[in-house]
Amino acid sequence: MTINSNIMYKISLAMFIIAMGGYFCTKYCNNSLKANKIHINSLPILNLPTPIPISTEEKEHIKSRCQLWYDSILKHCGFSGGVIVAKAGNIIFEAYNGTGHLPGADSITQNMPLHIASVSKPFTAMAVLKLWQEGKLDIDEKFNVYFPAFNYPGISIRNLLSHRSGLPNYNYFMESLGWDKNKFVSNADVLNYLITRKAELMDISAPNTHFSYCNTNYVLLALLIEKVTGMSYADYINKLFFSPLQMKNSYVFNLADTAKAIPSYNWRGNLEKFNFLDGVYGDKNIYTTPRDLLIWDRALSCNLFFTNETFKQAYAPYSNEKLGIRNYGLGWRVNIFSDGNKVIYHNGWWHGSNSTFIRLIRENATVIVIGNKFNRSIYNAKILASVLGNYYLQPDEEETDTIKILFKK
Repeated sequence: MTINSNIMYKISLAMFIIAMGGYFCTKYCNNSLKANKIHINSLPILNLPTPIPISTEEKEHIKSRCQLWYDSILKHCGFSGGVIVAKAGNIIFEAYNGTGHLPGADSITQNMPLHIASVSKPFTAMAVLKLWQEGKLDIDEKFNVYFPAFNYPGISIRNLLSHRSGLPNYNYFMESLGWDKNKFVSNADVLNYLITRKAELMDISAPNTHFSYCNTNYVLLALLIEKVTGMSYADYINKLFFSPLQMKNSYVFNLADTAKAIPSYNWRGNLEKFNFLDGVYGDKNIYTTPRDLLIWDRALSCNLFFTNETFKQAYAPYSNEKLGIRNYGLGWRVNIFSDGNKVIYHNGWWHGSNSTFIRLIRENATVIVIGNKFNRSIYNAKILASVLGNYYLQPDEEETDTIKILFKK
């Protein structure tokens, strides 16, 4: 007898939820965390606070539920990548599976950087907000103040950050407008096409009328960072975040990195080759590890770089046309609950790489999954929020087909 895959999924999910036993984690206060700044060889190295101890009972409970999910949901579906679940700075569950190359013997480890795709967007957004916090730009200023030739009046930096610009997606229009796919597109090329080929573009909307997730927004924001700082995007991100936090396995990809970058594969295990869009950054192209993303999460949790007002701006809901808990802030997806609690997160998908980065603010907990072989079950990691707190998180557009293939052979 053949069991329907959807039924099989529901059975496994039910068993998982029952195993959790209704246990939820203790609340920790992020405001109690302190960080110290020291200087080594004139470089500002930032020390994260010591993790807050949690009980052995709580740790074992979380670990066993994460292991159950990993074995029955993620690894079951041929996962290739890394996973970390942490609370209060403590790594509670960590696992790596697969290889950097298929076939290959280069096992994925805690030090192997993988492409996090759109989980790069929070880095871009927070870099822009850092410049705003320092008074070096105004996020409510129109983008064409900084780029006068930009002939789309009314689009503010905040509109770009919140995906409310109304611009079309360069992933589609560069090709449809006849770009030579034997040449790599740059961020400047995207801006130039927007300006010079505007009359030929489709799907342009008035700014701030509705939410429309669009990679073009973050391509332009990367150019803005370069304009304001006088540095390359990669150098600024490294100077601002990676170097001070000693995120030693993190970098912004450029075309010179094609030989060293870990490739990605589709769900069948076939290589996804670099294409003409792989030189564009800001919306994607950060390579990192689960451990380095945890460092980034902890730096955000202890207010190492940002004021409370900056976080208030970043985590506010800007797209309220539809009812429900799901929304988008400035570079972050946001789930907002009736009691005011928020879950902050972002998903990513580019070629065969996909990822999720989930931050439970109230519980000071984090779920990180990065894969180099496309696997929709990575987005299913959101279920682990119900292990760490009293949550049921609904799927986003990246996840809507997950159930259909979880147990497909």
